[in-house]
Amino acid sequence: MSRFSRLSTPLAGLTVIERKQTGDERGFFSRFFCRDELRDFGTDGTISQINHTLTRAKGTIRGMHFQRPPHDEAKFVSCLAGAVFDVAVDIRPDSPTYLQWHGEILSAENARSMMIPGGFAHGFQTLSGSCELVYLHDKPYAPDAEGGLNPLDPRLAISWPLEVAQMSERDRAFAFISA
Repeated sequence: MSRFSRLSTPLAGLTVIERKQTGDERGFFSRFFCRDELRDFGTDGTISQINHTLTRAKGTIRGMHFQRPPHDEAKFVSCLAGAVFDVAVDIRPDSPTYLQWHGEILSAENARSMMIPGGFAHGFQTLSGSCELVYLHDKPYAPDAEGGLNPLDPRLAISWPLEVAQMSERDRAFAFISA
């Protein structure tokens, strides 16, 4: 019996994972990660790095970040507190869904995670204050391979659910994609 359910997305390789919770009046138990079970969902189970973020203000956008090949990384993203609109953009030039995006609400309540393969940019907008996310990466961070897309690029046309309250100057400075 698997402790995970897979929800498909319109972008090949991008998967939403729902963690099954069992509980009673004391609370719940859920398996957060299992290399063997998640192997069926497109990962080899390698974890090279785990990152934890806190974003305090509702409406904040972080992203859209990626690592260039050969350092492109798969990420397993989960929300531990609050709620976010989590977005992945397909940046694989040969993909039929190139520059298309998909967003999902990840929250502590819905126990969903986004499994984002290499070749995607990733970002999110906070839907509540004090949002905490944890990222499991299959490769270590390579500063020279870092890249980003402007989250407000009209060519991407990401439908952010809230007005932008905060965004870093770095994310704002990413160039728009030329036609």
